[in-house]
Amino acid sequence: MSSSYAVTLYSIFITVFVYLLSLRLSRRFPSPFTTPVFFSTVVLIVLLAASHISYKAYLPAKGVMTYFLGPATVALAVPLYKNRAILARYFLPVVGGILSGSMLTVGTALALAKIFQLSHNIFASLAVKSVTVPVASEVAKIIGGNEVLVAGFVMITGMIGAMFGLKLLTLARVHDPVSRGLALGTISHGIGTGEAVKEGELQGAVSGVAMGMAAILTSFILPWLF
Repeated sequence: MSSSYAVTLYSIFITVFVYLLSLRLSRRFPSPFTTPVFFSTVVLIVLLAASHISYKAYLPAKGVMTYFLGPATVALAVPLYKNRAILARYFLPVVGGILSGSMLTVGTALALAKIFQLSHNIFASLAVKSVTVPVASEVAKIIGGNEVLVAGFVMITGMIGAMFGLKLLTLARVHDPVSRGLALGTISHGIGTGEAVKEGELQGAVSGVAMGMAAILTSFILPWLF
């Protein structure tokens, strides 16, 4: 067995193990800091650094696991289909919420750019922070963003949404499942949608719709604005 093959197998094993461990920990000790996407990311970085495995060496393992994300993403269509009647009933509020939420994310990026005198490169990268990485990367190329910064901003935004989104909505007394799913999907894309699915099927369905529509709207709006 070649060393690169062994590194790939080891990387896949520890990634899956750490994630399963984080799921168990989050159920036993619920906290924003035991949220699987946050806890497993931190632990995995520590383990990879301790094992002297670079990101470049980890890439083949990432490619294998990303391949299997395809069926998982398609599976989001199941709760969407089951709740299609509810989504049709709330069509206009959902579209309005996604549009206003998408514009607000761009507005906050603009406000931060003005306050901290950020360069165009950073502002353009920050403006797509609430869109899933593949779409955000393509939009960033058009508006002059940095793909590395984009990936970082998108991951941080999704992680914050997954850690604190539902709790903040509860504090704000937003209990309607459609509203909760809509907020998570619009602001924190796929990572937030993962948390929405765990809370309920309807929340997950709405969040999946919001994630997709927000990506489409942003890909049209941002190039025009810039």
